[in-house]
Amino acid sequence: MQFEGRRRTSHVPNLTPLIDIVFLLLVFFMLTSHFVREDTIEIDLPVADSGESIEDDEQLEVVIDAQGRIIVNDKFVEPESLVSTLRKALSTKKEKVIRVRGDRTADLEHAVLVLDASRKAGAQAVDIVTERK
Repeated sequence: MQFEGRRRTSHVPNLTPLIDIVFLLLVFFMLTSHFVREDTIEIDLPVADSGESIEDDEQLEVVIDAQGRIIVNDKFVEPESLVSTLRKALSTKKEKVIRVRGDRTADLEHAVLVLDASRKAGAQAVDIVTERK
């Protein structure tokens, strides 16, 4: 009588599905990380010793960059159409407050233009955003 010998089986797990899943996750994160990046305008805020922290997102924000360009609702606005743009944007807000975020190297002329347009558009108040020292 002859006995059949024991078959030796390898107990090494098959790693191919694991490698496939890791590769797919890597591709997924590489593709989605490209869309997460935000293109923002670099603003160097002026510094002030006094001031209060404002967490209200209800206010309309006007940005003046270093070149003097004016941005409302992430769109560049010409100075001639600033009053009508602010008036239209303020009409949808409960609080008619405008927040001005300007670069420290921007000309005062552009800030005065925004303040004047805010008043003509019917803003109740204008806040100037600074960086705390």
